[in-house]
Amino acid sequence: MSWLSGTVLSVCACASLSTPLPPARTFELNSNSDSISFSWLSSFPTLSCSAKNPPKPSRSQDSFIQAAFTRRSRGEAAKKPNRKSWKQRTDMYMRPFLLNVFFSKRFIHAKVVHRGTSKVICVATTNAKDLRNSLPSLIDHNACRVVGRLLAQRSMEADVYAVAYEPRKDERIEGRLGIVLDTLKENGIIFV
Repeated sequence: MSWLSGTVLSVCACASLSTPLPPARTFELNSNSDSISFSWLSSFPTLSCSAKNPPKPSRSQDSFIQAAFTRRSRGEAAKKPNRKSWKQRTDMYMRPFLLNVFFSKRFIHAKVVHRGTSKVICVATTNAKDLRNSLPSLIDHNACRVVGRLLAQRSMEADVYAVAYEPRKDERIEGRLGIVLDTLKENGIIFV
């Protein structure tokens, strides 16, 4: 123990920065021999830890905390941009069955869909086995008449007598589409 004589050890332990530091502990080792300093203790830099509480922001009388929502102005409340019109909200109940006709390069597809449940009520297509083998052409005017007649029969069997057709943007009701719709009307389907 003679080599530890005359040295002073200081130990500082911090639990966290938010609590004040405990007082430093000092250890002294005295002996009659020469004093020897620890080289590893002198190699550490001196750290000063301060655990002061952060200052609280001062609020004056003029400041206020704005709520997450505020009252809308009169013009903003009148617009209501996300609200659907009465027709948009009631159309699926007033006209529940929707006719969908699609013309591909090789076939004609037509179906009646219930809007509320998105269930297919009936389908007629020239791609079916019985029509594919019996018709000479699957996309001509005669095929359009056959698809319209078959769709009218199947929809009446499913107790659907009125359907709605909404043309797509820039779609004209003429040509093959007009033939399908006219054939449906001739066979007792009402368009609403």
